[in-house]
Amino acid sequence: MPILGQNQYGKAENRVVRITRDGATHHIKDLNVSVSLSGDMDEVHLSGSNAHVLPTDTTKNTVYAFAKEHGIESAEQFGIHLARHFVTSQPAIHRARIRIEEYSWERIEHSGKGAHSFVRTGQETRLAQITYDGSAWEVVSGLKDLTVMNSTDSEFWGYVKDKYTTLPEAHDRILATDVSGRWRFNWTDDEQPTPAWDTSYAQVKRHLLEAFAETYSLSLQQTLYAMGARIIDHRSEIDEVRFSLPNKHHFLVDLAPFGLKNDTAEGAVYFAADRPYGLIEATVLRDGVEARIPADLTNL
Repeated sequence: MPILGQNQYGKAENRVVRITRDGATHHIKDLNVSVSLSGDMDEVHLSGSNAHVLPTDTTKNTVYAFAKEHGIESAEQFGIHLARHFVTSQPAIHRARIRIEEYSWERIEHSGKGAHSFVRTGQETRLAQITYDGSAWEVVSGLKDLTVMNSTDSEFWGYVKDKYTTLPEAHDRILATDVSGRWRFNWTDDEQPTPAWDTSYAQVKRHLLEAFAETYSLSLQQTLYAMGARIIDHRSEIDEVRFSLPNKHHFLVDLAPFGLKNDTAEGAVYFAADRPYGLIEATVLRDGVEARIPADLTNL
C-alpha cells in the first residue's frame, strides 16, 4: 500500500531588488529568494483539498512585501523574517526553508551628479539557507564561484601508482579551484544573541582566502582542511564548514617539438583544462559537533 512521504511546496527564484535612497546616494540589495513550506499537507496530495494550502503566489507576494516593510539588512536576516512569518501565521505550516542567493553591485565612480550608477560585480555569489520549525532555527551561509589560484607553493607527488597511472609527479605546480562552501551557525533559538551576519560572512571569506594563500600545499585536500580549520578556530559562531573544491588543472604544454624548453624556473606556459576535473569535498567540524550539512551541496 503506498503512503505519502516527506513533501514540501513553495515559490522558487523570486528575484527581488531593493533600492535604498540616502539622498543622492543609493544602495542596492539584489536577491534570488526561494521559499519551501511543509507541514499538514496530506490532504492536498491524497484528496486534492486545498484547505491547508497557502498559494505559492502568496509566498511570492510576501517576499516583495517584506522587502519593502522590513528592508533587507542581510540575506540571513531577511530569510529569518520570512521563515518566522510563514510558520507563525499559518497553522498548517510547520516548517519553512528559505534559500537565498545574493548578487553584488559596485558603485561606478564618476564626476557626474549623484551616486546611483552601478556595475554588476562580485568575486562570488553569497548564499544563505534559513530553516525554522516554530522552535529551532538552522542558519547555513555560504558562497559559490569564488575562483582562486596559487601560481606556486603547491606540489603533488608520492601518490599511489598502478598500470593506468600516467600523471607525472609535480614539485611546483599551479593550484586553482572554484570554492563552493557552506558553514552552519550554532545560533538555534531566539534566546541567543543573533550573529552579526554581514561581519561574519566577511570574516569567514577573509579566513578561507588567507588559509588558501598561506598554506604550502601538498594536496588540495590539505588546503581544504586548512581553510575549514581556520574558520572553526577564529569564528566561534560557526560549528561546521563544508567545502566542494574542483581542481582546476593546469598542465605544462609540451613545447619540445618547437625546440622550446617549458619549465617553471624560466616562466612556464600552461594549458588550462576545464574537464574532466578532480573534485575534492570534505567537512570540518568543531570537536564534539555532529555534521548536518549535506554531502551534496546542491541539495542546500
